[in-house]
Amino acid sequence: MSKQKTAYSCQECGAIHHQWSGRCADCSSWNQLVEVALTQSSGKQSESRSKKYKGFAAEEEEGIVQLGEITATETTRFSTGVSELDRVLGGGLVLGSVVLMGGDPGIGKSTVLLQTLSNLSHHSPTLYVTGEESLQQVKLRAERLELGADSLQLLAETQVERILNLGLTTKPKIMVIDSIQTMYTELLQSAPGSVAQVRESAAQFVQFAKQTNTAIFLVGHVTKEGALAGPRVLEHMVDTVLYFEGQTDNRFRMIRAIKNRFGAVNELGIFAMTEKGLKGVTNPSAIFLSRFSADTSGSIVTVTWEGTRPMLVEVQALVDESHLGNPRRVTVGLDPNRLSLILAVLHRHGGIFTYNQDVYINVVGGVKVTETAADLPVILAVLSSLKNKPLPRDLIVFGEVGLGGEIRPVQSGQERLKEALKHGFKRAIVPKMNAPKESLKGMEIIAVERLNEALAHI
Repeated sequence: MSKQKTAYSCQECGAIHHQWSGRCADCSSWNQLVEVALTQSSGKQSESRSKKYKGFAAEEEEGIVQLGEITATETTRFSTGVSELDRVLGGGLVLGSVVLMGGDPGIGKSTVLLQTLSNLSHHSPTLYVTGEESLQQVKLRAERLELGADSLQLLAETQVERILNLGLTTKPKIMVIDSIQTMYTELLQSAPGSVAQVRESAAQFVQFAKQTNTAIFLVGHVTKEGALAGPRVLEHMVDTVLYFEGQTDNRFRMIRAIKNRFGAVNELGIFAMTEKGLKGVTNPSAIFLSRFSADTSGSIVTVTWEGTRPMLVEVQALVDESHLGNPRRVTVGLDPNRLSLILAVLHRHGGIFTYNQDVYINVVGGVKVTETAADLPVILAVLSSLKNKPLPRDLIVFGEVGLGGEIRPVQSGQERLKEALKHGFKRAIVPKMNAPKESLKGMEIIAVERLNEALAHI
């Protein structure tokens, strides 16, 4: 028998090397090369897949066409039965799309997808493929959640070819693969979960979704750094990438859209974990504003913009004298590098130094604030804690702080102010460019252009 050919694939970038080395020549990562078996050339693999599945779109066989000759049709969406998941997906699920969902173990990925398929199984054929759990375990979860979806089709399988052949027979409209790291294809001899297996298995699922107009959810594992396990190309192959955020000991969970070809990115869906599964939270601002009854220093409320809606969150700061050579800068829910920049601006343009103080910042509720509108609230919270003087409870603040001490505008300023007014806030410190042309009834707007103006008002 002829000796089987092998190569070495980088688990970080997916590059193929003919000899093992400690360092990948493509991405310069160390100790990431693993041995994989080469059974067929890429050309033979493509030919094998094309013979297995029929029905390529006619457009794929045609030549070059002009953009004006293409007839665009509106994307058809349908509700998943989970309102917050629909929001993250851009208004609903699109047939033929592939959605990759990642998150920490036990965060609720399988739970929310089982709830979704249970809702959809009442009017559409669905298929839940489990590669990690037995059918009895899935049944027990469904009974615990009281889903009552007896018509939901289940399959315990890990071989891609068998799953797709059964999919061609049963013709489901929505399919869940839990998880992509447990799947393997017979085209490769490497172990399930390897870079080559994950990439090739995902490619076959994507091709099946496009050819049969089936919506597929892929559950992905994450590494200890929080990134999706497997090759980075996996995120490029799918249409939508969703990340579960939150702590397993916190009843509130968040799904954030990192990539979405059919909707807005950075859209956020808020869920509450209950005995009967994940329930959508329609008014997240009310949850994250559960402030302490007494006035406390270092606490302020800001309005962050998540996808297509404003959300009120509380920012807390604690400034304490440091006994270390390098004072600590600790943030939860905020970029630590951004905090160092803000403190430097406060020193240079506000005349307030913190080089001998430990500074701790916390965004209440486990929310991660990624936009720059939290710059001014963080500065005022730090100053409030440093002076040990509480800020007014009816004050709302947002605005980006530049290196020159200027207060820059942020997007959707009018909508932020209306959301704050809806929750009873009477005063607002905002960038001058975000101040409304007509005054809002019941709210005092303080428009500022420089940092020293904002400090003077408080």
